[in-house]
Amino acid sequence: MTKSQELFERRKKVVANGVGVFNTATVSKAKGAIIVDADGRELIDFAGGIGVVNAGHCPEPVVKAVREQAEKYLHTSFNVVTYEPYIKLCEELAEILPHGDKTKAMLVSTGAEAVENAIKIARQATKRPAVLCYTGAYHGRTMMAMTLTSKVGYKYDCGPFAPEVYRLPFPNFYRYSGERDEETFVKDELKRLYESALNLVDTNSLAAIILEPIQGEGGFNPVPQKYLEGLRSFCDEHGIMLIMDEVQSGFCRTGHWASWQHYGVQPDISTYAKSMGSGLPIAAVVGKAEIMDAAAVGSIGGTYIGSPICCVAASATIQYMKDINLNEKAIEVGNIIMARLLRLKKELSEIGDVRGVGAMIGIEFVKNGDPRQPYAEICPKIVKGCAENGLVLLSAGTHKNIIRILSPLVITDEQLEKGLSIMETEIKKAIGK
Repeated sequence: MTKSQELFERRKKVVANGVGVFNTATVSKAKGAIIVDADGRELIDFAGGIGVVNAGHCPEPVVKAVREQAEKYLHTSFNVVTYEPYIKLCEELAEILPHGDKTKAMLVSTGAEAVENAIKIARQATKRPAVLCYTGAYHGRTMMAMTLTSKVGYKYDCGPFAPEVYRLPFPNFYRYSGERDEETFVKDELKRLYESALNLVDTNSLAAIILEPIQGEGGFNPVPQKYLEGLRSFCDEHGIMLIMDEVQSGFCRTGHWASWQHYGVQPDISTYAKSMGSGLPIAAVVGKAEIMDAAAVGSIGGTYIGSPICCVAASATIQYMKDINLNEKAIEVGNIIMARLLRLKKELSEIGDVRGVGAMIGIEFVKNGDPRQPYAEICPKIVKGCAENGLVLLSAGTHKNIIRILSPLVITDEQLEKGLSIMETEIKKAIGK
């Protein structure tokens, strides 16, 4: 029995089964875009800890900052004893993610916590209870976040869920456009949005609309540009807070600090986590100052609202991303991936769509060239085959028929090409070609 197999046997005995196994890889150490498993085998990482290590595994400046802070103090709780790393990070977030004339931020530990607090802030700012979200959405596994999350498979026997949450179909152009061009499709979807005020929820009761500009777990579905612009207008018209969940799409993944900057459509509130801290558990809610200040004292936050260790890790990550021009690198990596996958798409009719922004790219598999016939059986074979041949990657989508690529953006060209070759081979093998 290998050391990796032994590790999984130990896991089965002591770890709750509800903790999912998305890939069978193990790790003893990791650096850059390479994971070394428990048996000493090198694996190319196309999963990035579910989008957490955009700046790579263990970037030196981050490790150094964590080590130095650990020697000073580990915890005081920002509610009890104020510390400079929290304030410094909030200043940096306000600089790179400006929301209007004046921006404020708050820190927590996870993306789900950020979503929970964003909803509380929006409700207090508007004095309204309702929230509108979308199919395909993933916002976390805490109670409000799980309610907002679309996929039923993540919610079995977990109800009752939070009240006053309503859902619209996400404007997934590939899956639902049919014979319509994008302009017509978007007009129809915006009409659906405006009709929701008549048949779904009263806009006078609606505090916020939350969406991922590029859905993560939902299948790397980018919202159409004109739809997001129309959604912004709808929120402005009715005094609704527009919340953008950038937990997976933020911090250079799309070639910007946030994907809303790619669209040029500004949210009222936005949420971040994952690659913000290079693997340390930290998240943020960022928004227009007057909206953020609407929350009553003590109504947001918690004990671990921005651990000093995690704050210095995030600050070091941001500086490192600036120093190596990681946003620019994301565009370069994304162009290489997209070119390879579009060539493969021409060969294989089972690849229905290749899409994404920057280096946030997904491959959707379908049957008979039909967007509504997901080829779900293929992805577990691809993931397993890649794992056996030195590549770690993940599937996504409501039907799990999408492969998503979330490699560290510091990946070398050689590593990237090798990983893409492994993936291409396993895709063809799984299809039977």
